[in-house]
Amino acid sequence: MGLFDIFRKSTNSGTVAKDRLKLVLVSDRAGCSPEIMEALKNDIIKVISKYMEIDTDNLNIEITQTESDTDNGYVPALCANIPIKDIIKTGNKR
Repeated sequence: MGLFDIFRKSTNSGTVAKDRLKLVLVSDRAGCSPEIMEALKNDIIKVISKYMEIDTDNLNIEITQTESDTDNGYVPALCANIPIKDIIKTGNKR
C-alpha cells in the first residue's frame, strides 16, 4: 500500500484511521480539505459509472507530486487507477 493509497476499502478500525490520516496529509499537500477530496472521488465514480461498470473495491485515486512543465518545481497531480468491469452499451445508461 503506497503512502497516498487513500481510497481503498478497509476492514478494521486501525486501517480506517491510517487511511484517514493519509487523506489529511494528501489534502494538505494539495491545498484542499478532506471533504473536497472525498467529494472529488465520489464525483469521479459517479461520472465514470454512467459509461462503465467499475470495481470500486479496487479503486485507487491518489495525489502525487510531478515536475511542472514550467519552472515551478513540483506540483500536485491527480492519478486514478480505476478497474473497469464492463462498458455500458449506449442504450443501457444508468
